Amino acid sequence: MLSYQGHYYFPSMRFYAADTFGGRYKTEADYLALRNDPTFAVAGGWMILPPIPHSPQHSYLDLSGNPPYPPSRDHWLGTDGSGRDVLARLIYGFRISMLFALALTAVSTVVGIVIGAIQGYAGGVVDLTGQRIIEVWSSLPGLYVVILFGAIYGQGFAILLLVLSLFQWIGLSYYMRGEFYKLREQPYVLASRALGARHIRVLFRQILPNAMTPVITILPFTLVAGISSLTALDFLGFGLPPPTPSWGELIDEGLQNLQAPWLAGSAVAALFITLMLATMIGEGIRDALDPKSLTKLR
Repeated sequence: MLSYQGHYYFPSMRFYAADTFGGRYKTEADYLALRNDPTFAVAGGWMILPPIPHSPQHSYLDLSGNPPYPPSRDHWLGTDGSGRDVLARLIYGFRISMLFALALTAVSTVVGIVIGAIQGYAGGVVDLTGQRIIEVWSSLPGLYVVILFGAIYGQGFAILLLVLSLFQWIGLSYYMRGEFYKLREQPYVLASRALGARHIRVLFRQILPNAMTPVITILPFTLVAGISSLTALDFLGFGLPPPTPSWGELIDEGLQNLQAPWLAGSAVAALFITLMLATMIGEGIRDALDPKSLTKLR
């Protein structure tokens, strides 16, 4: 939030050009430079910055020495080889990693449930044919597919999400197939069929609510796999295009700058903490939603 010439502005909510505050250009204002501008103070301007005011794309090349710069009061975790604040890139990298992992988990879960449900409920030729196709599909090298799609369509969030979604659903489909195969002969399912219920209703209203245990169990591991996959691809150079903030890129920079241990160390620590918390939250959700955990022996 800032005040300039009697007007209030909220840069966190909308875009303001630099000429709004006396600048020369219509690009986004550099608020850190604006804070130190004498004309801004003369106009009665003041601003409230976030605790970490740095942009993940801004390079601080005016500091003494050569980047990467060590941790300091202004840059708590130092900067990378391009002079960009490491903590800011960690925070933005966390946002991108979680968004990617959640989207990948949602897509792969829906696809895995649908395919596994159809196989387990139909059985016979449908199940046998589906299993052979899945076995052939799962034998494809996922990394080579990512490289191929990246070379043809370019690197990007949507391309990575599409390619990894093509393989991430396979494990869940196996579990859902077994659950549906087991539950399709239960008395309440047979009764629904005898009453003339449609197959779609039997699949998703009768069987699916009772077959959610594998889904709840696998969800946290799918989330963790999504974060790890994106980090690994960014580390290898096949992930998101630069200068997108990425933990894998920070780890790669840490290997290239062994004299700056804060690069790889901070990224690895952030990755470890995030994966551990995601697993613990997933375990808690599973225990809360598992009806067997509420059963008590008397």
